Amino acid sequence: MKTIGLLGGMSWESTVTYYQVINETVKNALGGLHSAKILLYSVEFDEIERCQSSGRWDKSAEILSDAAKRLETAGADFIVICTNTMHKVAPEIEDSISVPLLHIAQVTAKRLKAAGISTVGLLGSKYTMTQDFYVDVLVREGIEVLVPEGDEIDRVNSIIFDELCVGVISGESRQVLLDAIDRLSARGAQGVILGCTELGLLVKSGDTELPVFDTALIHAEEAALEALRP
Repeated sequence: MKTIGLLGGMSWESTVTYYQVINETVKNALGGLHSAKILLYSVEFDEIERCQSSGRWDKSAEILSDAAKRLETAGADFIVICTNTMHKVAPEIEDSISVPLLHIAQVTAKRLKAAGISTVGLLGSKYTMTQDFYVDVLVREGIEVLVPEGDEIDRVNSIIFDELCVGVISGESRQVLLDAIDRLSARGAQGVILGCTELGLLVKSGDTELPVFDTALIHAEEAALEALRP
């Protein structure tokens, strides 16, 4: 079994999901008392968020690249960044290590294509929804991406950072997200990506008629399966 290097803490709430799902997937695959071999480097999220909000992506790349190198030195066979937004600096992280990085958008695209989804709605941080580092990965796989319009982008972003990342679960905010999903569906979305690893704390499959692709679950499951491959 390969050792998974988790680059977590962004936020720690969603990193818990990764740890749980990876171990559950390994147990389901192997049975008995089997669990995953995991190394975790949990960063200080406030430091990362301040880099995001001030546009210091170079500094956040430096912090996360250092953490990834530490995971590699400790014995990780591949790296998993436990957040969507910070895949903006995935190229810099990949350049700093010699082990593979399992990209969250790439494994999500794989699931979308397997489900026959050619047009998808994307909810996430404002960075994920409005910048090209994430959307372009999906577009290169032939998937059209729709995002919320106008003030809805800021509202979704606020729900993530002001509520979910500090452990606040609000029924009112759940309805805001479901309304956003309905509008994406009306524009032609055949499914919706929960493109922030915290959003699965608020919206689940079955809450909407559209198929829901929770990137935290997908990424964690694919990490476990990669660890089990020869």
